[in-house]
Amino acid sequence: MHKRMMGLAVAATMAFGTAYAQEEKTIGVSIPAADHGWTAGVVYHANRVAELLMKEHPGLKVVVKTSPDPATQANALQDLEVQGIDALVILPTDPDPLVNAIKEVKGKGTFVSIVDRAPSTNDNSVRDLYVAGNNSALGEVAGKYIAENTPDAEVVVIRGLPIPIDQERQDGFDKGIAGSNVKVLDRQFGNWNRDDAFKVMQDYLTKHSKIDVVWCQDDDMAVGVLQAIEQSGRTDIKYVIGGAGSKDMIKKVIDGDKMFPVNVLYPPSMVATAMELTAAALYDQVPVHGTYTLDATLITPENAEGYYFPDSPF
Repeated sequence: MHKRMMGLAVAATMAFGTAYAQEEKTIGVSIPAADHGWTAGVVYHANRVAELLMKEHPGLKVVVKTSPDPATQANALQDLEVQGIDALVILPTDPDPLVNAIKEVKGKGTFVSIVDRAPSTNDNSVRDLYVAGNNSALGEVAGKYIAENTPDAEVVVIRGLPIPIDQERQDGFDKGIAGSNVKVLDRQFGNWNRDDAFKVMQDYLTKHSKIDVVWCQDDDMAVGVLQAIEQSGRTDIKYVIGGAGSKDMIKKVIDGDKMFPVNVLYPPSMVATAMELTAAALYDQVPVHGTYTLDATLITPENAEGYYFPDSPF
């Protein structure tokens, strides 16, 4: 999330007196373990904002638990329930297997915020607040950039995993290039993994004698793509577009790297947004129910500094 936006909800709470600020409250935060770059960013921002919120609210306790899989996360939710929580912020490892556990928490009157990965039934029976990035827009923003800046480009696409989020991004990309002369040469899954994306890009470089642009659905895969291009010595590829806003890729944008001129935001800091809004709901009775969708901002050299977190692992 943009640095100027971070802390908005916390700042808002300071405008209301201090009566609520001294109330003892507990927010449980349940998130995936840091098994790849983006989730490492989630863990970083959750811990960072937990400290910030506890400083702003002396009576607030924020407990952050990480889990590698749905079963472990279900156990983590039980542990949080036993400790006693007033609110839950959860980014599910896999949402549908955790629905019953989340409903159990909510059924006890706990304020529930779900982040990013929505269950099949994503309504007020499961959560009070839903905070997420815009997957369709992530693809569309990238597609429009390519169509506007290299309208006759021959493009290869590296998708994520064969799940709904991937399809939303792919559909958005197709919408972004619609009506242009952009030609998609190939689409393969890179599993949101830099090593897999490296192998897919090697295959593309062997199969296609001319490639203008590479679009890959996230920055972890972009690392593997750029490595494969560099090792190949190919000079026909004009640039690569990733997504998510990792610090290494944003630094490339800041530095004016011609191979990585822009990025599209899908911030791991969205968990921080959910935590801040949840705290506002607890302490200021701010009506934050419903859905909060973050923009898929195009990160350019002009605005990149505002999205750069050099201390983040992602």
